[in-house]
Amino acid sequence: MTREEIMQIIEDENIQFFRLQFVDIFGFMKNVALPKSQIEKALDGNIMFDGSSIDGFVRINESDMYLKPDYNTFTKLPWRNKDGVAAARIICDVYKSNGQPFEGCPRVNLKRVLAESREMGYTMNVGTEAEFFLFEKDEDGLPTTITSDVAGYFSLDPEDMGNDCRREIIETLEKMGFEIEASHHEVAEGQHEINFKYADALTAADNTVTFKWVVKSIASRYGMYATFMPKPIFGINGSGMHTNQSLFNLDGTNAFFDESDPLQLSKVAYSYIAGCLKNARAFAAVTNPLVNSYKRLVPGYEAPVYCAWSASNRSALIRIPASRGLSTRTEIRCPDPTCNPYLAFAMMLNSGLEGVKNNLTPPPGVNRDIFKMTSAQMDEEGIVVMPASLKEAVEELKVSSIGRSTLGPHIFDKYIEAKEKEWDNFRTAVTDWELDEYLSVY
Repeated sequence: MTREEIMQIIEDENIQFFRLQFVDIFGFMKNVALPKSQIEKALDGNIMFDGSSIDGFVRINESDMYLKPDYNTFTKLPWRNKDGVAAARIICDVYKSNGQPFEGCPRVNLKRVLAESREMGYTMNVGTEAEFFLFEKDEDGLPTTITSDVAGYFSLDPEDMGNDCRREIIETLEKMGFEIEASHHEVAEGQHEINFKYADALTAADNTVTFKWVVKSIASRYGMYATFMPKPIFGINGSGMHTNQSLFNLDGTNAFFDESDPLQLSKVAYSYIAGCLKNARAFAAVTNPLVNSYKRLVPGYEAPVYCAWSASNRSALIRIPASRGLSTRTEIRCPDPTCNPYLAFAMMLNSGLEGVKNNLTPPPGVNRDIFKMTSAQMDEEGIVVMPASLKEAVEELKVSSIGRSTLGPHIFDKYIEAKEKEWDNFRTAVTDWELDEYLSVY
């Protein structure tokens, strides 16, 4: 899309309000709202903001930063149309006052990693499956973990009370240019999934943060609270973000496909799998970024706990979906939807590319239920366990061979600092579990 096309849409659609959006290093969407009079200035990248006010960005003495819009992300906001007056948004890269891209901007960082991948001869396609819960709000409008929805996996009306909300989410996404492939009720009560078409990695990251924003916005219109928290309720399934990914050659062919192989996987695919398995314990700190993330990564709830791969086994960390040809891909099942997709995609991509660069070979695929294997059997198969806590994952990231180079020194240091603080806050907090377990006993 060009600047002229955007200006024409603004006139034709009576767009009077404009949002410049970007994300911080933790994946939270931020925006600067502008009236129509400032739109041309915004499209020229001349809108300044205070970067020192954003967690993980810069110090107060170097705070002036600019938002450079990506015209291809321009879209109307269907739910913000009132009396014929419309609003729109555009996603931006963050630039420093000297005109250089800001190394602490996750979108800028992903572009850098993708450029390095392209130098190797590969582009990356990604499709995410972000699950979420729809909960009721209390009388003060605050979120609860209560749901009137008693439906289960793939349930139909009338049991699925979130169906109308989910339908409007889909309609809104389609108006914004998403190609919706499917939606359904998930395993847990109140849990949902909406699948949209894969895209190149940068667009997929943009789509993922947009998807989460739309889901929360539409849910609020229905008086509900949508949460992507990995494990909001003990004892039931948590929410994951299975991430399908593939490498394509620059001529447009799928670098993971080889018709002559028994599984129709190429050497590149096998090496990519090997690299992801090698680095999984390290990239977990990015793909599963919260203390709560590790309450989901436990046996018994369909979440992957063990570093293994399979052509079909859903208990493995990496699964190979059945489609072949251009659709040949890996599905990495550990990420959850609280991750920053720009950072998560960069970490998984460089993990796989490390395997490609070094011609790594993965261990044999595991086709039996890993949850039922003994420790001795897992040792025999060379299966290691994913981190059991954010603390363990952060320690793995700190010593990783690709962590700092993938995230860049700025993001790496700020991210580690924040996650260590998060863990320490959790470690020193007195929880309800401790009061229930100890107060009346000791």
